Amino acid sequence: MSHAFRNLIAFALLLSFGLFGEARPQAGGNRSIFGDLRVDESKVSGVKTISFEVILYSQGGMRLDHQWVGANGRYRFFVVTGIYYLAVEAEGIEVARLRVDMLSPLVTTMQRDIELEWRPKPGSEKKARPGVVSAADLYKRGAATEKLFSKAEEAIDKKDYHQAVLYLRQILELDPGDYQSWTELGTVYLIEQKSADAENAYLKAIQIQPAYLLALIDLGKLRLGLKKFDGAIDILTRAVKVRPDSADANYLLGESYLQIKKGSLAVGYLNEALKLDPIGMADAHLRLAALYHGAGMKDKAAQEYEQFLKKKPDYSDRKKLAQYIAENKKH
Repeated sequence: MSHAFRNLIAFALLLSFGLFGEARPQAGGNRSIFGDLRVDESKVSGVKTISFEVILYSQGGMRLDHQWVGANGRYRFFVVTGIYYLAVEAEGIEVARLRVDMLSPLVTTMQRDIELEWRPKPGSEKKARPGVVSAADLYKRGAATEKLFSKAEEAIDKKDYHQAVLYLRQILELDPGDYQSWTELGTVYLIEQKSADAENAYLKAIQIQPAYLLALIDLGKLRLGLKKFDGAIDILTRAVKVRPDSADANYLLGESYLQIKKGSLAVGYLNEALKLDPIGMADAHLRLAALYHGAGMKDKAAQEYEQFLKKKPDYSDRKKLAQYIAENKKH
């Protein structure tokens, strides 16, 4: 899903992965994702504190649960093993999204704190929507289709997905080569849980522009969620070739290889993701640790858990990982 910003005020997102305090799952062995939502309003005046909607999505983009949280409040979701995405919306506009990996057998609770900061938006009053148009992939539209694209953006921001589809379809009737509109159409279909339509739209986008990274990664995520692992590997391999410096593309490709039990191939891509984004991709250490543990290489698993704790020293299940390290790391 694309991010959106208001005309006068923009959210500057700071994802804080510190794991403050100790939290345990409730009785019954439940696994949970929780965190504090902190909002800094010190840089602007006249901004009222509002409630935020925290939304839990599956890896494939399905909306699973949501909670309303006040500024400086706490959210919590109970989950099963898997990969999830957390999104934060303010007045119907998505202002934050982050990935949460709950695949490790030793991870029962995961804290993901989110910090938002209100800032006056510099420059033009026109909405900027990162993830839709980047400087490297700027698509030049005519006046008619540009107007329709803006209307589609507004409809998506308002969650009027049916209307967004109509606008995007009108654009594509006028200009079938608009690969960014094909990508947006795929995203809207994904939100509506029309996975086959979403896949076809993403495929159309990369058929027109094979180097469009956003469509490649979105299609890779979709296929992972649908358990089309070979197809995910095919498209994510292309994404890595287009942008070898994309931590997301490397991580997702590594995850795809893990799913088909080709750990030797997964290791290289997960390590590359860590090299490119050591903090943001710290969860890759958990995936590598789970891989090594399953292969009986507990010493290497302990090393990965140790690296993870160095980056996330306040991790809520730190004691459990520390015990594993103490029992299995060779000195």
